[in-house]
Amino acid sequence: MTQLSTGPSNTITITLQPLRKIKEFIMKTYGLLLLAASASAFQTTSTNNARTGPLRMAADAPISPNAAIKVAANGMSLLKPIFSAEASLQAAVLGALAKVDPDEVKATIEFEKKTNGVLIYTYGLSPFSSEALSILDKSGYPYKNIELGAEWFLLGGEESQTRVELGKAGNFGTSLPKIFIGGECIGGCAELVNLVEEGKLDEAMKKAKVSKKGAAANKPNFFSSMFS
Repeated sequence: MTQLSTGPSNTITITLQPLRKIKEFIMKTYGLLLLAASASAFQTTSTNNARTGPLRMAADAPISPNAAIKVAANGMSLLKPIFSAEASLQAAVLGALAKVDPDEVKATIEFEKKTNGVLIYTYGLSPFSSEALSILDKSGYPYKNIELGAEWFLLGGEESQTRVELGKAGNFGTSLPKIFIGGECIGGCAELVNLVEEGKLDEAMKKAKVSKKGAAANKPNFFSSMFS
């Protein structure tokens, strides 16, 4: 039992034992999923060759999502209720210690969503975040990456509260990456892969009025075309 004093007369009492047990369970399960995802990096190219071929975007640039990471990412969705409970407890403890204002955190997220056509929140050591970033890089669309920390169990107070607020965007839980296109949350790594596989990523970007890098420079100029 821990008491956190937030003022002359306000005291928050938090029981840390359930938090420890939840973290232990999540870290064991999460570790297995990370191991499966990381191991896929050592697979030979024959795995990709067994597929129907690399996925292609409008600009004919090949994008081949990692099949093993996709499976692991889908498995993470089964832990959404547990992650959400853990995230709330972590934010309550660390947020109280750091005196984090949830409204300020929410305002910051809203600002980033409005000022960036494509926005992604990631963990530095997460293979799911790395895969999502790789897909966005290959797509050719510009984006802003906000890395909350190395991993969820290494987050500070503000980052923990940010994680909770991000979890309120859609029904995608609190896990990262969290991707926004045109201010709308499309989910995480698994959902991004689905957009690519279904050939809907370009459509989503067009709807959000996001152009590929260099699109403006490559657009024909009226005067130059007259004399070409």
